[in-house]
Amino acid sequence: MSYRVQLESFEGPLDLLLHLIRKNEVDIYDIPIAEITRQYLEYLAVIEMLDLDRASDFVLMAATLIRIKAQMLLPRPEGEEEEYEDPRMELVQKLLEYQRFKPVAEELADRESQCRDLYPRGFFHLEGDGYEEEKEQRTVTLFDLIAAFKEVMAKAPARDYHAVATLPVTVEEQMDYVLEYLATRGHALFADLIRELPDRLTRVLTFVALLELVRREAVLVRQASPFGEIWIEKV
Repeated sequence: MSYRVQLESFEGPLDLLLHLIRKNEVDIYDIPIAEITRQYLEYLAVIEMLDLDRASDFVLMAATLIRIKAQMLLPRPEGEEEEYEDPRMELVQKLLEYQRFKPVAEELADRESQCRDLYPRGFFHLEGDGYEEEKEQRTVTLFDLIAAFKEVMAKAPARDYHAVATLPVTVEEQMDYVLEYLATRGHALFADLIRELPDRLTRVLTFVALLELVRREAVLVRQASPFGEIWIEKV
C-alpha cells in the first residue's frame, strides 16, 4: 500500500534548498553546488521512497542542480571573464524571493495554529527529561524528520540480514505500535523510538507510520531549536 504524506510545513524544493543552505551555514550567494546537490539527492531518495505528494517538483529541481553543477565544471572561454554569468544566479534569485515571502506565510500559519488546541488536556511536563514547555517549541518540518531519521540510521549497528518472503511488520501495525509507545510515556524522543526497533526495515516502516500519524494529526512532533532533539507526542 502506498502512503502519500504531506506535512503542513512541507513547502517544496526551494524550502529544502534553504534548509540545506542554513544547515551547512553557507553563503546563499556562493552556494557549494556540488555538496548541496549531493545532499539534495539524498533527501530526494527518501522522498521518492515515501511516495510523497509533489515528488515530481523535487525531481525537476534535482535536474536543475545537476545542470548547474555541470555548467560550473566547464572551462570558461578565454577572454570572456568579464562577460561570465554565474549559472547559480538564477537559482539564487529564486531562493532570495522565496526567503522574502516565507516568513509571511509562516506568520499566517502560526496565527491559524494558535486558534487550535494543539495539546491534549491532562498533559504534564516531566521535569528532567529534556522536554521543553509548549511555549518554547517550534514546528518540525519534514526535512527535520528526514535528517533525524538519517542520523539515527547512520548510528544504528550493522546487522546480518536474511531474505524473507514477507515484511516483518506492516505500516498499520507500526502506527498502532507508535501510539501505544506514546500512550505509556506521554511524549518521547524520536531517536529513542527508532533506536529501540530491531532492524533497519522495521525502522523504515515505523518512520513511514509516524509520518502517516502526523498527517492524520494523531501525533505532534516538536523541537526547541533548529537541529535540536525531536520530541513526539500523542494528541
